[in-house]
Amino acid sequence: MGRKDPNEGGGPSGKMTLEQDPYILPITMQNLMKLAGLAAMLPAALACNGYEGGVPEPTDHVSSGSVIEVPAGEVYDGEWKKYDRGSGACNGQTEGDWEDAVFYLHEGATLQNVIIGADQAEGVHCTGHCTLKFVWFEDVCEDAISIKNDAAGSNSYIIGGGAYHADDKVIQHNGCGTVNIINYYVEDYGKVYRSCGNCDSQCTRTVNISGTTAYGGDELAGINEAFGDSATLDNICTDADHPCAIYDGCEGDCEPEKVGYC
Repeated sequence: MGRKDPNEGGGPSGKMTLEQDPYILPITMQNLMKLAGLAAMLPAALACNGYEGGVPEPTDHVSSGSVIEVPAGEVYDGEWKKYDRGSGACNGQTEGDWEDAVFYLHEGATLQNVIIGADQAEGVHCTGHCTLKFVWFEDVCEDAISIKNDAAGSNSYIIGGGAYHADDKVIQHNGCGTVNIINYYVEDYGKVYRSCGNCDSQCTRTVNISGTTAYGGDELAGINEAFGDSATLDNICTDADHPCAIYDGCEGDCEPEKVGYC
C-alpha cells in the first residue's frame, strides 16, 4: 500500500471518526491545502488528524550558513525542501536565540511546506504572531518553534506538520497572544506547548490544541496558574497520562514548579 499524502489528515482507526457529509468535495492536493488554510476558522477539528506516516520525503536539501528571515506579512513556501544550519549546529538543550534558528518570521509572516532537518540549534522563531503550515521537524534540538512578542489578542496558527524527538519542548510561547495548534503530529517529546515559566515580564497566554496526535511524551500543554493562562484541548489522540499540566509560573531568575493538572 502506498504512503498517504503528507498533507492529508486521518486519525488512527477505532478512535474518533468524521460523520458522513451529503456534499462531497473532490479530494485533491489543491483542495487539501485550501482546507488546511481554512482550518483556523473552524471552532475545532473534527478528529485527531495528525499525519502518522512520518516526515515527508524532501525534494531537495538547503544548508544555510545564516538564519533565513521572512518579512512581515509575507509567505515563504519551501516547496518541501529540507532546511538546516549545517553539521554540528545542534548543541542539545543549550538555549539559543533567533540568529541560531533556521527561519525567523516577522509579524504576520507564514512559513509553509518545509522540513527542518536535525542540524540546527533552533528551528523556527517568530517575533509577533505567525503562521506555520505543514512544517515538519525531523529531530528537534532545543525547541522546534519559539513565539515571542505576539501581542494580547493576536493569534498564531500551527496547522498540520509535526515534530519528532524533542527532549523538552516543541513549542515555546513567550509572547502574550493565543497559539492555535491544529491537526499536528508529535512523537517522542517532553511537552508540545509550554507557556514561558520564568520570563522577565509575564502575561496571560492562551493555547488551543485541536485534532492533534501526540505519542511518547509527557504533556501536550503546560500553562501558568499565577498569570491566568488557559488551555483548550479538543479531539486529541494521545497516550499521555496528563495531557495538560499547571505550573505556578514566576518572573526572572526562578524555576517554576508543577502544581497540578488541568
